[in-house]
Amino acid sequence: GEVGKAIELANFADRSVQVVGIFGVGGNVRIEGSLNGTDYAPLTDPQGNSLDLNAAKIEAITELVRWIRPAVTAGDASTALTVTMLLKGATR
Repeated sequence: GEVGKAIELANFADRSVQVVGIFGVGGNVRIEGSLNGTDYAPLTDPQGNSLDLNAAKIEAITELVRWIRPAVTAGDASTALTVTMLLKGATR
């Protein structure tokens, strides 16, 4: 699958993510996080569910990590997704 560019978000304690677009057959995007910028793991919503999104929606992100990236883990040639985040917190 395709892995999006990781962005550094350590200054933002409150984060939500929105996924929209064409999911295609079996399309899924996983929101992943990392503390070291190398090793990534799935992030979760406040109910403890992995952020594996297979339909357009908005979800809160529970974990506070330094790096976040989207990773398309399934789909077909028509899969074309946009991932947008809203961040709230201190900026420096």
